[in-house]
Amino acid sequence: MLFSPFSKRSRLQLRISERRLLLMAGDVLAVVISTFIALYMWSRAAKTPFTLDFILPRSYWFMVLPIFWLVLASANDFYQLRLAANRWQSFQRLTLITAQMLLVYMMVFFLSPRDELPRLFIFYYGISAFITVALWRLLNPALIGWASTARRVLIIGMNSSAQKIIEALQTFGAQGYDIRGIISQSDDVGKMIAGVPVIGTGADLMNFVLRDRITELVITDIANADADIFRGVMQAYEQGVVLSPMPLLYSRLTGRVPVQDVQNQWAIVLPIEGQSLFSPYPALQRVMDVLLALIGMVVFIILLPFLALAIKLDSPGDIFYTQIRTGLRGKNFRIIKFRTMIQNAEQHTGAVFSTANDKRVTRVGKIMRKTRLDELPQLINVLKGDMSIVGPRPERPEHIARLTETIPFYRTRLVVRPGLTGWAQVKYHYGSTDEDALVKLEYDLYYIRNQSLLLDLNIIIRTVYKVVRMGGL
Repeated sequence: MLFSPFSKRSRLQLRISERRLLLMAGDVLAVVISTFIALYMWSRAAKTPFTLDFILPRSYWFMVLPIFWLVLASANDFYQLRLAANRWQSFQRLTLITAQMLLVYMMVFFLSPRDELPRLFIFYYGISAFITVALWRLLNPALIGWASTARRVLIIGMNSSAQKIIEALQTFGAQGYDIRGIISQSDDVGKMIAGVPVIGTGADLMNFVLRDRITELVITDIANADADIFRGVMQAYEQGVVLSPMPLLYSRLTGRVPVQDVQNQWAIVLPIEGQSLFSPYPALQRVMDVLLALIGMVVFIILLPFLALAIKLDSPGDIFYTQIRTGLRGKNFRIIKFRTMIQNAEQHTGAVFSTANDKRVTRVGKIMRKTRLDELPQLINVLKGDMSIVGPRPERPEHIARLTETIPFYRTRLVVRPGLTGWAQVKYHYGSTDEDALVKLEYDLYYIRNQSLLLDLNIIIRTVYKVVRMGGL
């Protein structure tokens, strides 16, 4: 009887999503315990008996605080395996999350009616949450065992996709993956990719699967595989080995869809299904767009006279700048921004990407771009329905026409409304080249494929954090 990789100890082999869910579940349990401790300390400070009569009216904290924690933690990449495997970096990130939580609560506290929210409760909670989550993160590797749960993988194929996924596994997979080697053609045996050797051919595949108790095969190019490799892959699959197409695994690891490596696997990688007619997400997203845009318009109206004066004093020209952009399903619309460049900046250049140190940007414009204040007028576009708060940034028709010729699947980003901010903006730096456009598209496709309110909230929090640091987008 052949050995099945899913027998006995191998059942502990956890996928990326399972590892992250485990980290999240542990955090939630720690936060619930912290909430219980904070309520107890609150009752002691108030000299009130710690009974059900005290707990039940305040039981909503057991729901609010874990959700708030998960949103902040996700926005700070607290569930990235690479971070979780590094205790010092985890401690630093935990400190940052706790500080952010206290800061947000204090802002709400001072804006709320007097005696509406408890003053000391959040400090009790913050201290206990920091300690309990830190203990969980310290004990997690010992309790679960990173080594015992590492997925033993073989890479099928020797090509640029193989190098890309190996580097992603080494960078983002932390200790969650044990790469045992590469299976390729006989001429490739003995060669190396990113420090990983080609150990055999398709004829040897099952021998390595059985010997090394392989639990996952990463497929880089099954369409061009020879008969031995295809037969070996199918035999491994029969024995319970997980088959992971390179683009899907790379996407889960990095938050990007590798469009140049999709090849004939595009149907399972790209977001081609669309939203279900019964999905509540589009309606909920629109409600969130309108509410946030209305709140933002208050800020816009307050700042308008000051920003208008600063723009006028800094350089001659208009206060606002409008430009044609392409939105949902290829429909063009006119975007509105505060002017950050000299008047008629493209008179001699035509439609070109703005660079990080663009000399056409004015002094006030540099500040407005770093703080994203120049984007405030686009709230009008959001209210009109041309844009959402979150989505791929809208591009000019000229750029889309050119990039469509050079970048695969570029127009796929037009299947959703463009946004004020997006996954590409919070994950990647300011880009002005075609190579940057490719990377941003990969992030945009990941967002389109994984759209959800939780991801939108994650992006909004990351955006606020980046703007506060004046990092631009």
